[in-house]
Amino acid sequence: MNFRARHGIRDLGVGVGFRPKHAREILDAGRGTEVDWFEVVSENYMVDGGRPMSDLAKLRERFAVVPHGVCMSIGAVEKLDDDYLARLKKVVRALDPPYFTDHVCFCKARGLDLHDLLPLPYTDEAIEHLVPRIRYVQNTIEKPFALENVSSYLTYRSSQMPEHEFIAELAERADCGILLDVNNVYVSAFNHGFDAEAFIDGIPADRVVQIHLAGHTDKGSYLLDTHSDHVKEEVWALYRRAIRRIGPVSTLVEWDDQIPTWDVLAQEAKLAREHRDEAAR
Repeated sequence: MNFRARHGIRDLGVGVGFRPKHAREILDAGRGTEVDWFEVVSENYMVDGGRPMSDLAKLRERFAVVPHGVCMSIGAVEKLDDDYLARLKKVVRALDPPYFTDHVCFCKARGLDLHDLLPLPYTDEAIEHLVPRIRYVQNTIEKPFALENVSSYLTYRSSQMPEHEFIAELAERADCGILLDVNNVYVSAFNHGFDAEAFIDGIPADRVVQIHLAGHTDKGSYLLDTHSDHVKEEVWALYRRAIRRIGPVSTLVEWDDQIPTWDVLAQEAKLAREHRDEAAR
């Protein structure tokens, strides 16, 4: 059965990331009606009390809120951190989201936090390593789990398949969802010379629970996923292609550096809604 239907995952509409710069406008001044939902960075709320948790409770009263992790390091060789998962489960229970998300990557090695989302080799061995870890996390948190494709700036000689085939096989075998980051697809396709449209077409549509959009920076010989600008037209085109395949699905605009005023961010969300509606007709 369709992954979204099996877990009762509905389309949340168009949302943005909840960032401190806009918190008072949204929570105290009543802004935010321009969007349908918010995403928060899971690790920012793994605390007891204080303003972060107070703000999160207020946000949850008005909106659906989905936690998005950046530190799980699902692809690392080290044992999964049960203390981290316990704290994540507390956040998920507080929000009661339809699903929670993280990345297909590793960000820890030999006890060091590398402070980056590093890609994995696309091999059968990596899939064998990841599947039980994903199932363990999903069973521990007791919510559907979706993993995001990362932007990348290196590849591995050992890779045996394209990234989209790797993610599709991984999701099927681990029985998890996919967070399809369309900007990351475009950035990685440019950097490594693969076909971005083939990636979009190769992802199992029924497993996509959410789409990310963001701006990137052109460095000449490569693109850098900076989340510091408007979504580029080439990424909008890929997004429309994805919506035509997948159907209307929860969409999130990320803007994490050089964060604009709320009005600018809300306008970007409005533009996403227009592209989504056009493609879904």
